[in-house]
Amino acid sequence: MFDLGNRVGVAVSGGADSVFLLHALVELAPRWDLKLSVLHLDHRLRGEESCADAQFVRELANRLGLPLHSAESDVARLRAETGDNLEQAARQARLLFYLGFLQPKTLDRIATGHTRSDQAETVLFRFLRGSGTAGLSGVRPVTTEKLVRPLIEIERPDVERYLRDNGIAWREDSSNASRDFARNRIRHDLLPALIRDWNPALVENLAHTAQWAQEEEAYWDVEMDRLTAALITMRPPAVLLRSSDLCTLPPAVARRLVRRAVALAKGDLRGLTFQHGERILEMAAAPEGHDRMQAPGLDVYRSFDWIRLSPPGIDGLAGRNFRMPVSIPGRFALPDNSSTLELDLVYDSTAAGLDGERLQGGLELRNWRPGDQYRPIGRASEEKIKVLFQEARIPLWERRNWPILAIGDDIVWARHFGPALAYAATSASRSVVKVSESKP
Repeated sequence: MFDLGNRVGVAVSGGADSVFLLHALVELAPRWDLKLSVLHLDHRLRGEESCADAQFVRELANRLGLPLHSAESDVARLRAETGDNLEQAARQARLLFYLGFLQPKTLDRIATGHTRSDQAETVLFRFLRGSGTAGLSGVRPVTTEKLVRPLIEIERPDVERYLRDNGIAWREDSSNASRDFARNRIRHDLLPALIRDWNPALVENLAHTAQWAQEEEAYWDVEMDRLTAALITMRPPAVLLRSSDLCTLPPAVARRLVRRAVALAKGDLRGLTFQHGERILEMAAAPEGHDRMQAPGLDVYRSFDWIRLSPPGIDGLAGRNFRMPVSIPGRFALPDNSSTLELDLVYDSTAAGLDGERLQGGLELRNWRPGDQYRPIGRASEEKIKVLFQEARIPLWERRNWPILAIGDDIVWARHFGPALAYAATSASRSVVKVSESKP
């Protein structure tokens, strides 16, 4: 959890766990030459009681000779803005507060007072809510953000016993007694009843479940990194998967690959249920065609062999159609910045492309529109580009900004399908316009 000489912020709410953590680290700090400071965030939820907590922490830090970093957060407003419940909003506020010290490297670690009792409550809560092994891993002893939980193997009663035996005061948060919060009902009612009536070692067993799940997840994280590189295609802000890949994977792997794709597309897994994941796998297993579903913060689109996961709204009508004059030679970025079209003039009759002398009368670059048709090289007659899309298995979402070169009503070139026969360069062409496309 700590390296020699780390600057460690100790998160202190004033409650028993955090007060014990602070005293323990003050005693142990010389072993690793830790530079301690105290962090306190006032959630502004309990009026004068919150103010008294902040004053208690301030006096404690002064008494121990430690610097204090304190702040306030309007958790009620954050909850209204995000739609989270109160506990989630408070947790997010604390994380943002901590990251304010970790990201600019003001501190190296932040220690929080989570105990084995918290771990047991978290695992039980997530099991009751419905969770896989990622959720059952509970509170991690060390996180990627550099949060550490030194008390994760100590139970709350032992903490309180130590504080009482040593005459160390702490603050009681009155909201911890409220049965309005699911976590409190688990802590005060359900878990004690299960310990009494079913298993006296339940807290320890739940903690062991978390440890087992963490080790499982550590293995899968490495495996999913490998599979992500091989099977997930990034098209920001979208993420693409092949249905055929998902269908050939064992269900356990396919489910995890879907979860990884969701996390990449929306930034987190919040709101994603087991049913959402299964629905995506059903889309992949269905016969070829098109399908679509919505999940919180996520739009999932199936077309041919591809499944696209993206934030909602990227297919809006605004900015869909574009039209711009082009000159030769020239480079022209598509409006969505997905690629750049390059028109180069060469004097080589063996080169493939458009006959430069036939491109008279206002060449323009635009996107495909329904009803567009032309006769590419190799076709006996004109074809609707929609038919060409279907033959080439072009996903629906890729068609919207599909680049077309046209003169008036005549299409002279289309991405993937190439020059129109009437405008194609031949061995008799004295100048050839080569059309190429490059990604950013």
